[in-house]
Amino acid sequence: MTEMTVTTHTVSEFCFYTGVSEEDLLEIVGLGVVEPQLTQTEHWIFAENDVVIVHRAACLRRELALDWPGIAIVLTLLENNRSLRSKNIQLEQRLAKFISG
Repeated sequence: MTEMTVTTHTVSEFCFYTGVSEEDLLEIVGLGVVEPQLTQTEHWIFAENDVVIVHRAACLRRELALDWPGIAIVLTLLENNRSLRSKNIQLEQRLAKFISG
């Protein structure tokens, strides 16, 4: 069995890779956009996927000129939209089987 490696980042690495300040990161975490993990020494670490999420949030912030709370709402709505589209596709597939079957 192979062990999967998970890439994580410290706060300073995370800020470097995403281009957000530590102050912005505190707000982003407070809004629940990303959730850091705590190390045994009580320091935050972030998963690689969190970098992708914050990159997307930063792009939306620049493009839409919204504050972080507005970005948090946009990201939530985008995720809800993605989820609903996925469920819709599943239901359409089930309906097609039912009609043709």
